[in-house]
Amino acid sequence: MESGSPPEEHSKDTTISNCVWKLRRYGRFLPEGKAKSKSSASNRAWKIFESSESAGQLELNILGSGHLLVSQGQELLEGFSLLNAQSFLKIQHKSDSLLFNITSKGESRLIRLQFEGSSRAEAAGFCSKAVERLQDYVPVQQHLSTPASAAPADPAEPGPSTQQQQRQAPEDAPRVAPAVAMGPLSIKHLSQYFLGERELSLPMAYHQCTLPSGDLEALLHLCLLDAGFPAFVEEVEKKLKELTQE
Repeated sequence: MESGSPPEEHSKDTTISNCVWKLRRYGRFLPEGKAKSKSSASNRAWKIFESSESAGQLELNILGSGHLLVSQGQELLEGFSLLNAQSFLKIQHKSDSLLFNITSKGESRLIRLQFEGSSRAEAAGFCSKAVERLQDYVPVQQHLSTPASAAPADPAEPGPSTQQQQRQAPEDAPRVAPAVAMGPLSIKHLSQYFLGERELSLPMAYHQCTLPSGDLEALLHLCLLDAGFPAFVEEVEKKLKELTQE
């Protein structure tokens, strides 16, 4: 896919295609020990790469295989798999930027991506599209400024009355999708999920089907034509319910 293509063509959210977004900046945090001097560590802590004609275009690429890549021209600056990202990765989203906190072998490092756009609003929109794709693998925390409604109330300003608060029906509030499960999942929780008794968003590793679609269709036909299949399904459901009680 050519880097000069419009970003809009790359931001389609599917689980099998590659998604590419142009970046304005890529920052890599350098630990204090790697700074030239302690006195200048605060100024030299971030190593910044910027898109330019000489250095090349910075790009974020999320592959259909679940790999995240950051590149500039022909150089790969960052790359790792997102399939088990809950165990080592935390992401914060603010406007047109993403902050990644990566923990590996007991050491943490930070990287920051700032998206490119014809305006700050357009760049923030591209960033939000990338967040939607990342949330297939790992939760993304929204780093928002404190809203006026959450600030301490001004004594001179009357707050909403109890009756006004009661009129805000809970069912009118938008339903928030459950966060992606973190860490290992217990047999009990998985059983509750398959029985529809627990709201759970499984990690992306659970969405990978290794059986070819043609083989799966043939297997389903074989099962449905088997007279003992309904009894088998009932027995599986019974065993799942037993597992939820353990």
